[in-house]
Amino acid sequence: MAIKNKKAPPFFLLLLLSMIFEVVMSIEEGTSTTGGHWVELQRSIGISAMHMQVMFDNKVVIFDRTDFGPSNISLSHHRCRFNPRDLTLKLDCTAHSVLYDLSHDTLRPLTLRTDAWCSSGALTPDGSLLQTGGFNDGYTTLRFFTPCPQHNTCDWRELRNHTLSNSRWYSSNQILPSGKIIVVGGRNSFTYEFVPKNHVPSSSLHYLPFLKLTRDPNRGEENNLYPFLHLLPDGNLFIFANRNSILFDYTTNNVLRNFPIIPGQEKRNYPSTASSVLLPLNLTGLNGTRLPDAEIMICGGAYPGAFTFANKLKIFLEASRTCGRLRVTDSNPVWVMETMPTPRVMPDMILLPTGNVIILNGAMNGTAGWENAANPVLYPVLYRPGLVDPFPRFQLLAPASTPRMYHSSAVLLPDGRVLVGGSNPHRVYDFRANPYPTELSLDAYYPEYLGTEFDSLRPSIVAVEAANNTASCGSLFAVTFWLREYRVGGVGVTLVAPSFTTHSFAMNQRLLVLEVAAVQEIAPFGYKVVARGPPSLAVAPPGFYMLFIVHAGVPSGGVWVQVK
Repeated sequence: MAIKNKKAPPFFLLLLLSMIFEVVMSIEEGTSTTGGHWVELQRSIGISAMHMQVMFDNKVVIFDRTDFGPSNISLSHHRCRFNPRDLTLKLDCTAHSVLYDLSHDTLRPLTLRTDAWCSSGALTPDGSLLQTGGFNDGYTTLRFFTPCPQHNTCDWRELRNHTLSNSRWYSSNQILPSGKIIVVGGRNSFTYEFVPKNHVPSSSLHYLPFLKLTRDPNRGEENNLYPFLHLLPDGNLFIFANRNSILFDYTTNNVLRNFPIIPGQEKRNYPSTASSVLLPLNLTGLNGTRLPDAEIMICGGAYPGAFTFANKLKIFLEASRTCGRLRVTDSNPVWVMETMPTPRVMPDMILLPTGNVIILNGAMNGTAGWENAANPVLYPVLYRPGLVDPFPRFQLLAPASTPRMYHSSAVLLPDGRVLVGGSNPHRVYDFRANPYPTELSLDAYYPEYLGTEFDSLRPSIVAVEAANNTASCGSLFAVTFWLREYRVGGVGVTLVAPSFTTHSFAMNQRLLVLEVAAVQEIAPFGYKVVARGPPSLAVAPPGFYMLFIVHAGVPSGGVWVQVK
């Protein structure tokens, strides 16, 4: 096999050809609607997985809220938490956060001192989780969780001397090129601010009228909470709330552009909860001379009045069936609407290493909120953004056995699985509720690409040849990998930023398809791919990313690299 110094074809073309191959193969094998499979990892982790964040040491921080009442996992060393402001249980010796170890399938309880219910978070450039806000005593709280791979004793730290400038309950976060994190919105908080705070207190609160203008007048029908935030390659921020979206310069507090209203009557933010994703940023063929195109996709939601009908009358309106795509970098952006196989409210949208999107969790009727939804959607959907007609972009996948409705979450893992947990559509823990009890289990969805039939096509990363495993902006670096069966068409390299997922929004989620300069065969079954790091920190904000080699539509396991 002579492929030394071979210039790799554009990865998106290879990805398109491999997806066409997968569609044909799945039709021939009769598996076009049964892709992948599910495995229950833990029958109970003790808490309901309302919030999840994958860390660079292959552990997952999971937490819910402190005022649910006693959880099903005790704090270690007979510790207890006393909080006179807690509305449910003032003395609580149970944990409401756990650290899940992916390598060993084990749990360790963590200590939350204040209520992190419906809060937000993001990873800092050094890989710590900076977690913001919550409810009651947690409204303005800043919390840190820093991994400790060697000691396994780390826990939550709450910053007592530095607090948020505004209440942040149902707010959203996005890491910025500077490494700062912007925190936007929240209930009755029409502002944004930046964290971490400087050591010297300063006025960092900025009013954003867009947040107030997009709020529906009835308090129960706000429909603009957990606004969707996406950092665009030019360094500006895309903000979506309700049905409206803007291009926002957070450095000057200026709205640079009002995008068209998304078609249809459906509302798209909490409680009419949809999900949003920045589709993969393709860096191939750009040669660092121009910015990649950026396209936003929003799926699901609920119709006007859905919350009121469900909350007051227990009438559950059918959820939205539509997805909208908006290429925000076009000179005249226009929403392109598509129809999902089923209606869905409270979905999670997770980017897979291949560049495809999986849509899972949620319900077919109702809206977010306690006891406000019915008919859980058990079938995930694979969405292939690179396919064009006549090939279908949506594909039904193997159904889950556990309903995941209000207060559920999902994250991509470094091994290519999707971790799914949570679902507590009740005011407190309720394990006997019928038909939807509080769910403490943790499942993994194995996409079809993890099937044993693809083992010969699956790359296995041996090493990243870069100083300190750093993919520096604009610099070349190499990855060596092992592969049993090389197929003509080459390989691709993708970087995926791990998300902080809660309430159907995977904050900071991002996938980049890197420019591949060359592929070399260096030994029997051994290869080296040379890729170029992202062009700027606006394209790839600083921090830890999962790096995958993708060959013939089949990804390797991911390794952690840092973008600086």
